[in-house]
Amino acid sequence: MQLGLIGLGKMGGNMAERVRRAGHEVVGFDHHPEKRDVDSLPALIEALSAPRVVWVMVPAGEPTRATVKELADLLSPGDVIVDGGNSKYTDDQVHDVLCREKGIGYVDAGVSGGVWGLENGYALMVGGTKDDVAKVQPVFDALKPPSPVDASGQEMPGAGFVHAGPVGAGHFSKMVHNGIEYAMMQAYGEGYELLAAVDLIEDVPGVVKSWTQGTVIRSWLLDLLVRALEEDPALEQISGYAEDSGEGRWTVEQAIENAVPMPAIAASLFARFSSRQTDSPTMKAVAALRQQFGGHAVHAVQAQEAERPA
Repeated sequence: MQLGLIGLGKMGGNMAERVRRAGHEVVGFDHHPEKRDVDSLPALIEALSAPRVVWVMVPAGEPTRATVKELADLLSPGDVIVDGGNSKYTDDQVHDVLCREKGIGYVDAGVSGGVWGLENGYALMVGGTKDDVAKVQPVFDALKPPSPVDASGQEMPGAGFVHAGPVGAGHFSKMVHNGIEYAMMQAYGEGYELLAAVDLIEDVPGVVKSWTQGTVIRSWLLDLLVRALEEDPALEQISGYAEDSGEGRWTVEQAIENAVPMPAIAASLFARFSSRQTDSPTMKAVAALRQQFGGHAVHAVQAQEAERPA
């Protein structure tokens, strides 16, 4: 089939290549001229045969909203828009109404796999009607990982792809996935720090690597931590500053909305906020209180640090 793909960055570019390797035609558009096949969104639509499937792979928020709105004005009834970015599920529901008014289908696809997806495949969590999902299914089949096999060699279908529900269900599922990812990374990071903090452990990277086989905490994330430690055993080249894409926040917001306890995921999100403070105001207050009630010593800020601009 044909696929129009908007956004040919690290993820989008690799996804286009994987779809092409499966025998499908991809017409790509990107703001960088060297990456794109056509020069504009109208030219992209013109290059595709109806019914068209156009996949949006641009940053979540206003870039995606603007792209979907423009596509809704360009496409024809029976065409389908797929949002494969990290949009909030409530945006999907707004986009779906906009598209339905014009007879255009809308599918939201949570995509996981990162820069490794080209070779390994992408896990896909999809929301939309059965008919709209069916129009995109050949692309989903090209992108998803190969089905695992059991001990007898029989395929085990279902892994790596799910039609999770109506519009919004795909990105909601990906949101929860990323919330879990936050907590897993935080746990690995805390374990690494404790290993590195004691003199008893002489081979910290070796200990972490030993966990990758046969243990209950083995995972692809752990494999990636091993890879990072092999490249930089003490992580000296990396700042301890961690951004968040927004999905961890949305996960915690939904936990509050639905009265679902999420202490581990919430703590991992707040830990990322802490990573951005070179001198935590909270801990300044804690230190001041300890001095006030107990006479505990405090560390004075050095003159050059006090004069450093915020």
